[in-house]
Amino acid sequence: MKRIATVVLLMSFTASYAQVYKDKNAPVESRVNDLVSRMTLEEKIDYIGGYKGFYIRGIERLGLPEIKLTDGPVGTHKDGKSTAYPASVLSAATWDTSLVYELGKQLGRDSRARGVHVLLAPGVNILRAPMGGRNFEYFTEDPFLNSRMAVAYVKGLQDEKVVATVKHFAANNQEWDRHNVSSDIDERTLHEIYLPAYKAAVLEAKAGSIMNSYNLINGVHASQHDELNNKILRDLWGFDGFVMSDWSSTYDAVGAANGGLDLEMPRARFMTKEKLLPAIQQGLVKESTIDDKVKRMLRIIFRFGFFDNVQLDKNIPLDNPDAAKASLELARGGIVLLKNKGNVLPLSSEKVKTLAVIGPNANAYISGGGSSYTFPFHSVSTLQGIQQLEKNLRTIYAPGLPTLPDMVAQSVFYTEPGSKTKGLKGEYFSNIKLSGTPAKIAVDTIVSINNGWHIAAENQGIPFDHCSMRWTGVVRPDKTSGYRFTVRGFDGFRLYVDTALVINEWRDQGITTREAVVQMEAGKEYNVRLEYFANVHPVDISFAWREDKLLFEDAINAASGADAAIVCIGFNESSERESNDRTFALPQFQDSLIQSIAKANPNTIVLLNAGGNVDMQKWISKIPALVHIWYAGQEGGTAIAEILFGKTNPSGKLPVSFEKKWEDNPAFNYYYDPANTKRVAYKEGIFMGYRHYDRSAVKPMFPFGFGLSYTSFKYNGLTVKNETGASNPKVQVQFTLTNTGKADGAEVAQVYIRPLNAKVPRPYKELKAFSKTFLKKGEKKTISLTLDANAFQYYSTEKHGFVHDAGDYEIIVAASAEDIKLRKTIRIQ
Repeated sequence: MKRIATVVLLMSFTASYAQVYKDKNAPVESRVNDLVSRMTLEEKIDYIGGYKGFYIRGIERLGLPEIKLTDGPVGTHKDGKSTAYPASVLSAATWDTSLVYELGKQLGRDSRARGVHVLLAPGVNILRAPMGGRNFEYFTEDPFLNSRMAVAYVKGLQDEKVVATVKHFAANNQEWDRHNVSSDIDERTLHEIYLPAYKAAVLEAKAGSIMNSYNLINGVHASQHDELNNKILRDLWGFDGFVMSDWSSTYDAVGAANGGLDLEMPRARFMTKEKLLPAIQQGLVKESTIDDKVKRMLRIIFRFGFFDNVQLDKNIPLDNPDAAKASLELARGGIVLLKNKGNVLPLSSEKVKTLAVIGPNANAYISGGGSSYTFPFHSVSTLQGIQQLEKNLRTIYAPGLPTLPDMVAQSVFYTEPGSKTKGLKGEYFSNIKLSGTPAKIAVDTIVSINNGWHIAAENQGIPFDHCSMRWTGVVRPDKTSGYRFTVRGFDGFRLYVDTALVINEWRDQGITTREAVVQMEAGKEYNVRLEYFANVHPVDISFAWREDKLLFEDAINAASGADAAIVCIGFNESSERESNDRTFALPQFQDSLIQSIAKANPNTIVLLNAGGNVDMQKWISKIPALVHIWYAGQEGGTAIAEILFGKTNPSGKLPVSFEKKWEDNPAFNYYYDPANTKRVAYKEGIFMGYRHYDRSAVKPMFPFGFGLSYTSFKYNGLTVKNETGASNPKVQVQFTLTNTGKADGAEVAQVYIRPLNAKVPRPYKELKAFSKTFLKKGEKKTISLTLDANAFQYYSTEKHGFVHDAGDYEIIVAASAEDIKLRKTIRIQ
C-alpha cells in the first residue's frame, strides 16, 4: 500500500509539473498559461519587443521559436524577389471577393515558401483624399466594400496558416507628417466610416494581429490609445490576438503598456526592462498587463501551429505560377475603363496595323513605393504585353519623357580628370557607414543596381542590405546648358557635383527619386561623387545625368504615323509612396505630353497609373478613351493588352469617387493644416465620398462604382421579401440581370439602402450589398442578395452603439452610385 501511495504521489507531482505547453493536444489557453508561468518577468518584457528588424524573438530554453514577419500587402517584400500582385485599390476595383480570397491564399503560400509566420497586411484605411501616399495600399472610400475586401483577404491568408496583420489602426488617411499629425474624428464618424473594416476583420475573419498607425487619433498616439486598443478592440469586439506598433511608432513606455500595445517593433526602445521594471515597481504598470501581452502573442503562435510545426514549406516554389495566375486574374478584373467615346476600344487588329506606345510608364514595371514595393522575378510592361499578344502589329515606342533606365544607359562617366577610362570608381563596404577598407573596388560603367540584388552580392562578399557604396569620377558636358542629375534609391543617398551637395537624402526611406539641375559649361570637367547606404532594405540605386530637355518630338512623330496611340502616364514607386503624400496634378510635363499626342492622333488612349484620381481637366475632353490601370502588378502588361484588344472585357468598377477638381472633394477644406497645429479635423463627418456627392450640387467626374464594359446589361424584375422582425431585420433582394450586348462580360450590381424618414442626419444612400456576375452574351441570371440588420443601422452617440429605426426604407439597385436601375420601398419594424 505504501508503494502504491508513493507512485500515486509521484504521478501527481509529475503531472503538476508537466510541460502542458508542449502538448499539442492540450487546449490553446492551457498551453498559453503554462508557458507564461514558466517565463521570468525579464523574459516577458524582452518578448514584447521585436528584434532583428522583422522577428519576434525566440526563447531557446523553453523551445519557443522565432516568429518571422514580412511586409505586404501586395507581395512578400523582405526576402528578395517575390510575386508582385496588383495594388490593393485595384483588388477592390474587382468587387470580387473570391478573387481577393485567392489573393490572400497565394500571399499565404508565398509567405510559407519563405518561412514567414506573420504578413503585415492587409491595409484597410479609408481613401479620404486622392493625394494620400498609401492610398494604393488600401481598398476603398466605402466602409462596407472595405469590410468585404478585408474579410476575404484575411480569410484567404489565414486559411494558409499565416497571420494577417490588419493595418493601420486607425484613421491613417494621409502620409503628411504622419508621426505628429492627429486625425480628429467624432465618435459617430469613427465608428461608421473608419472602423468597420477592422471590426469585420476581427469578428468575421478572426484576424490574428492588428497594427497601430503612426498618427494620433483625437490627440492620442495610436500605439497608446486606450479607447481604440482596449475599450473598442478588446472589450467591445472581443479581439484576443495581439496589437503591434508600426515601425518606430511607439512614443511612451507606460502609455503604450497601459494603452493596449502588445509588441513594439522593430525593436524595444520604450517597452524595455529599463523603463518597465521601475514602472511595475512603482505601480504604474501591472505585471498582469505584461502577462496579457505575452499571452496574446503566444495564443496566436499556438493557434496557428507555429510552436509545433516548421513554417518553411520547401514544396512551394518561390516563383509560384499559381501566384502569378492570381496576379493576372486580379489585373484583368480590376482595371477600369472610364471613357470610351465612339467605341475606340477595343482596338481592332484588322484596322490598327501600327500602334504608337508612348510615355514614361510604357516600358517598365510600375508600382507604388514604400514598404509594400515588391521586386518581381519577372514582369510584363504594357509595351511587352501588346507585343506578345499582337505579334503582327507594328509598334513604335517613344517614351516622350526621359525614363530612368534610358537615362542610365546613356550616361557617360570617366574615372578621373583627364582619363579615357569610362565609368566610375566604385567602393563597396560591408557596413552602412562607408567606413574601413572597402570589401571591393571596381570600375562601374553605369550605376544601376535594381531588384534588390547586385552582381557582387553572391560572389564578392557584399551583402544585399546593411552595406554602403561610394562612386567617384567626372562628367564632361559637350555643350553649355543645364544638366539634370537623377538619383533613385532605396534608403540613403547623396550626390556632390564638384564640392556642392546637390542631392541629400541620407536617411532610411522607401524608394525615392530626386533630381537637381546644374548649369555646366562645354569643355569643362566636373567631379561627381555619389554615396549610398542600404540599411534593412535590399540594395536599389540608380544614377544618371543628361541635358535638361524633353523628348516630345519623337513621340509626336510616332503618334502621327500610327493608326492609334497609347499614352502611358501617371505615378510610380518614387512619386506615389509611403511617408509622402503625392500631388493631385500629374508629374511634370505629363499633361502637355497627353495634349500633344491627342493633337497628333485622334485615336489616343490614355492609360493611367495611380492609386486614385488625378487632375484630368487639361486633357480629358481631348481624348476618346481613358483606362485606369492603377498599379497592375507583375502581370499587368498582359491584362492591359487583353483589354485594349478585346480579349478580356473590362469589368472593374471604381471603389472611390473621382472628383473633377480637388476643391470638389468634401475633405478639401480640412485635409491640410495650414496653421501647423498638427490637428486635422474630419469635419465632413460621415458625408465623404459618394455620400457627399449625393447631397451636393457638385457631381464627380466619375462616380463611385462606375466602370464601362464592351457589352451592356439590363436590370429588371426586382422583388423584395421582407422577413423583418423587431430585433433582427432580414430582407431578401432578388432581380434579374441580362447581358444584352454583343460580348461576354461581368457586371457589378450594387444594392444601396436609403432611409426615407431618418431620425438623425444620414446619407441619402449607402452601399450594403453587391454581386459581381459573369454573363455570356444573351445570358440571363437571377441575382439574390440578403440584407441583415447591419444594412439598416447607424451609430447612436446616445447609446454608443449601432441601432436601426423603424420606418420606410428604399432598396436601390444600381450599376454605380449615380446609375440607379431599380428601386422598391419596404417598411422595417
